[in-house]
Amino acid sequence: MDLCMRHTDENIYSELVGRRASLAVIGLGYVGLPLAIEFAKHFNVIGYDIDRSRIDNLCDEFGESSASLKFTYSEDDLKAASFFVIAVPTPVDNDRKPDLRPLLDATHTVGRNMCRGSHVVYESTVYPGCTEEYCVPLLERESELVCGVDFKVGYSPERINPNDRAHSIVNTVKIVGACDEEALNCIADVYGMIVSAGMHKVSCIKVAEAAKILENVQRNINIALMNEVSILFSKAGIDMAEVVGAASTKWNFMDYVPGLVGGHCIPVDPLYIVSMAEKHGVEMPLVNTGCAINDGMPAYIVRSVMNRIVGGNPVRALIMGVAFKENIGDIRNSLAAQIARLLEAASVEVDIMDPYADSGMVEEMYGLKLKSEPCAPYDLIIVAVAHDCYASLDDKYFRSIARNENTLLADVKWAYKGRITSLKYWSL
Repeated sequence: MDLCMRHTDENIYSELVGRRASLAVIGLGYVGLPLAIEFAKHFNVIGYDIDRSRIDNLCDEFGESSASLKFTYSEDDLKAASFFVIAVPTPVDNDRKPDLRPLLDATHTVGRNMCRGSHVVYESTVYPGCTEEYCVPLLERESELVCGVDFKVGYSPERINPNDRAHSIVNTVKIVGACDEEALNCIADVYGMIVSAGMHKVSCIKVAEAAKILENVQRNINIALMNEVSILFSKAGIDMAEVVGAASTKWNFMDYVPGLVGGHCIPVDPLYIVSMAEKHGVEMPLVNTGCAINDGMPAYIVRSVMNRIVGGNPVRALIMGVAFKENIGDIRNSLAAQIARLLEAASVEVDIMDPYADSGMVEEMYGLKLKSEPCAPYDLIIVAVAHDCYASLDDKYFRSIARNENTLLADVKWAYKGRITSLKYWSL
């Protein structure tokens, strides 16, 4: 009899620990790959991704396979697994509606390769109800099995902050929800092997889904507040950085700062809860307003810098940083790319540099070419992302690539406040 046919809720964990069963991670991006690596320290792991070039690169980096970790793009290899973790992107489409295609495609793949006794855990960010309304029926249809009887489903949202070593998989509390108590305990035991910070078990899958959405909606709105106030204070001639520093001296002040909200989570997740609200006939004015404020920051920055250029419009501009945050190469939903497009629309010649971003990806996604070195002189320099490698740059460096003393340095992240004396200076 097929090994996975005899798995039960009581023994699947011990089967994994004893390496008599395998765990599969579906999607090997910034969430799935670290998961696969950590799980492979304790279990036999199959790392699966539909992107063959991604698998080839991982095989080159880690070797074709090891005793406990195998990378593959062949879904037939998934038949050896009995515990599946789905960690694929959940973006929005051109109409800013949830795009569930990657999630549903992954669910189809797992469903047609799973067997009785399997556990399927979703980490992809979705709106509450999505797992049970869309994913579970697909699993049942593809596998011809019944959830809760023949297989179990859980949800444990990813909480990774890219390039943040202080808050990793290992030391961040893991939220776990499941279809029943047996599945909840089993899934918590499996994750407990890699998460030292502990498990937070919730009553159902919907609560786990909602918790992740709330985390990022809250951050989006808090940043939007700081952006809105920053615009006001700028008009009034008040230094926003000094205000935040002063307000931060109170114990309960949350020191969010204004800035560009890009990436795959904070600007996207609020749109998932707005979509959910529409289905329930509930208005979300605060969430919608927060999204609108943050989405409008590129246009505000361009208007602000153009109005401060001495002698009219700048002829040439340099944007430093196109990734959505510091010290990573992720360019999804890059607002720096929007700034570049707006400047080009105003007949400004724009150069873009980013030592972390892949030039091919930038050109494919945004139609923009990266420069490896500045091609001075510039009338406008925008530091959009405060990469660590930019920290040592000083007034002398920026002056060396400026056209003259009227060149404007726009410091979006406050990285050079108080350090620029030979150029014009502006920040949020």
